[in-house]
Amino acid sequence: MTVRQPRVITLLTDFGNQDAYVGTMKGVIAGINPFANIIDICHSIPPQDIFSGGYLLYTSYKYFPKKTIHVAVVDPGVGSRRDIVCVETKDYFFLVPDNGLLSFIVQEERPKNIFRVTNSKYFLPLPSNTFHGRDVFAPAAAHLSLGVKPRQLGIKISQLEQLEIPKPVHKKTGQIEGQIIYIDRFGNLITNITREHIKDLKTTQKRTETSVGKKRILGLCNTYADVKAGEPLVLFGSAGFLEVSINHGNAQKYFKVNKGSKIIIEK
Repeated sequence: MTVRQPRVITLLTDFGNQDAYVGTMKGVIAGINPFANIIDICHSIPPQDIFSGGYLLYTSYKYFPKKTIHVAVVDPGVGSRRDIVCVETKDYFFLVPDNGLLSFIVQEERPKNIFRVTNSKYFLPLPSNTFHGRDVFAPAAAHLSLGVKPRQLGIKISQLEQLEIPKPVHKKTGQIEGQIIYIDRFGNLITNITREHIKDLKTTQKRTETSVGKKRILGLCNTYADVKAGEPLVLFGSAGFLEVSINHGNAQKYFKVNKGSKIIIEK
């Protein structure tokens, strides 16, 4: 008899909460393993925004117990010839469409195994062409949580599709140009600049100047409260990336910028 284990399964999608898509996926998982611990990471990814989905998965996945099964469905190619893959890393499993969702994560840790999910034994009967979250991802995750091995799901492959993740560039001595890669619900502008890039400038927090459009911000802060309400600041956020923020305000509205806009930091 199969022993059902209380394994953690996370869900990250662009399905939103208006419709029944997320609840239906949870129902499928519970029907196969009612002891699975299902945790929502986020369902408010902008529709079809693979880059944002990959970023949010990257900033959250490592805070879950080892052997967690991360299911991420941002899948504009659903029903097409794109693959569904099960990726095993040192501590985690990922079930995702092979469309670049793991681009941030695989830059940090190399996958141990990658399997193209093809074994319909672990799908719902007669999968639809428009809801693989329900018919393929959810049942496959539930079976993994019961002890099915990733290799049982399909065929081993060696490569994943990758998104192009922009890197900061040195424009001249003492200057780095980055860009906004994500904007959170508070309007904080999250860039692709990390502490390592700041070290490359060989400068101190007080001697740093950040340019957003025609506006400049002096120094780096440690907390939002380091400046008065309504004032701009620059600090390193919880994910380790440089952020431009407004204390008690919205930096996106203040600076009138969007994802992809340039940020320049210099001595």
